[in-house]
Order: sequence, then structure tokens, then C-alpha cells
Amino acid sequence: MSANTERYENAVARYFEAWNAAGDEGVAKGVAAAWAADGSYTDPLADVSGHDGIAAVINAAHAQFPGFAFRPVGAVDGHHDTARFSWELVSEADGSAPVAGFDVITLDADGRIRTVLGFLDRVPAGA
Repeated sequence: MSANTERYENAVARYFEAWNAAGDEGVAKGVAAAWAADGSYTDPLADVSGHDGIAAVINAAHAQFPGFAFRPVGAVDGHHDTARFSWELVSEADGSAPVAGFDVITLDADGRIRTVLGFLDRVPAGA
């Protein structure tokens, strides 16, 4: 594994840890570990920056989909300071995955996320 591949995979692992953290404090810690202080998150439903804004988006997803967890799908691909990866939102009760997408992230020199551009490939009606 190249150093860059490991850098991308580590950043994405921290990203999923933040998204799957429990409780407000857990999410806040996960966001602080994954994102740079001035990091941002943008998808079709949100456009926020800073740790508090990112944590609010994650907590809103937890409220909308209780009992679900984000899981990576496939490998992380990257070059320079940019990586992309796919994911699903999976029910811990029955394994269904009603939401799926892919994200493109940019990293700072320390390997923390500067930006996330998220794309939704599958979303349930009314979500």
C-alpha cells in the first residue's frame, strides 16, 4: 500500500467514524478528528462549514434514520490531495440500504478533510 493510499484510507475511515459516532459528544469528537477546523461539507441537502455545522448535519441524519449506519462500498480511490469513495446507509435491523452515494474529499497537509462534495445516488421517496 502506498503512503498516499494509506492517507486516503485513513481519512475516509475517520470520516465514517464521525458519521457513525453515537451522541452529540461522540459526533463532535469524530468531526474534530476527521475535519480541519475550517472544513466544509456540501451535498444536495446541505452546505455547511466548521465543526459545529458538520456535526449538525450528521446529527440530523441520525435523527432522520435512527438505527442506521454508514458503510463504505468498494475501494477508496485518490490522487494528489483528493479522494473519492462510495457508501451506503444500512439498517442495522434488516440490512437494507435505502440511501447510497459517493463523496469526493480534499485533504489538508495533515490528512484531515478540508472539503466534502457529496452526491446521492439512491434516496427513498419523501426523504
